[in-house]
Amino acid sequence: MKHLHMHWPALQGSLLALLAAALFGISTPLVQRFGAGVGAFSTAALLYAGAAIVGALSRQRVDKEARMVRGDLPRLLWMAAFGAVLGPVALAWGLQHTGGAGASLMLTLEALSTALLARLLYGESMDRRVWAAMLLLLAGGMALVLDQGRHGSGQLWGLLAVLVATIAWGADNTLSRALAERDPGQVVLGKAVFGALAATALAVVAGDPRPSLGAAAGLLAVGATGYGLSLRFYLLAQRAFGAARTGSVFAFAPFIGAGLAFALGDRGGSWIMVLGGALMMLGVVLHLAESHAHEHIHERLEHEHAHRHDDGHHKHTHDPMPLGAHSHRHVHEPMVHAHPHVPDAHHRHGH
Repeated sequence: MKHLHMHWPALQGSLLALLAAALFGISTPLVQRFGAGVGAFSTAALLYAGAAIVGALSRQRVDKEARMVRGDLPRLLWMAAFGAVLGPVALAWGLQHTGGAGASLMLTLEALSTALLARLLYGESMDRRVWAAMLLLLAGGMALVLDQGRHGSGQLWGLLAVLVATIAWGADNTLSRALAERDPGQVVLGKAVFGALAATALAVVAGDPRPSLGAAAGLLAVGATGYGLSLRFYLLAQRAFGAARTGSVFAFAPFIGAGLAFALGDRGGSWIMVLGGALMMLGVVLHLAESHAHEHIHERLEHEHAHRHDDGHHKHTHDPMPLGAHSHRHVHEPMVHAHPHVPDAHHRHGH
């Protein structure tokens, strides 16, 4: 029996992305709660200090996952700048100036940013169904801006800061696609350390107030789960089925966050917010309903990443044959076949 991945190529990626979404979605209203009175730079530094702990503890042996190389450093630094500094700082500031439910829903636009950048930079396929999904996400975001604008300029500026965070994380997600085949623990550790150090330096320069012990512990814990573990699962999902689709599944995170914000007492929404959330949910579901299959050509490819030998694409031999996932440099010979596929590391052909 062929591996499950051959029959449902997006199943593994979807489950990993949903797990990442749940962890990140829960984190948003918790950041608002623990970050009250804490400077935006200090909040970002504590979140990624927590993520760094997870990265350090989750690194794998060299025979299990591919190591990062020196050439990955510039990309990792850009990921840290966008994803570990600009994104969390903009989110922390926005959460201090707008409602948790609206801010959580606005984060759905991260999927739009990720998909458009993946299309622009990597040529990931986007059929009419995906474009329709992106338009629904955009319409939902416009509804949220309209809703928050009714409550005054302060609320609106807070929501626009969250929008900046979605664009920053969209850039981060797209940049991380090229590192999806590396050890995710090592990627999380590197990004988190650079981000935490930069945010700490900015907090000192900006004169952020020193957080209380309870707030610091809370933000560290949220960072470990909502940013460290979530990023690890996100990278594994990107490995399974590409940047755009991972971003779309991850767009369920804001709905989880909005639900938790409501449970914690946020009642600042209106029918316009409900409409915006419904449009966004419809867009996410429409994107996930995409199906893509055709005859395609695999050119000769040599690379290194964690892989199995029952997925239909890794036909090289070992003596003895290893069980389960393992990592080493290997060659894919040219092949032509047809099956459902997604833009993972072995399906990046043009359309």
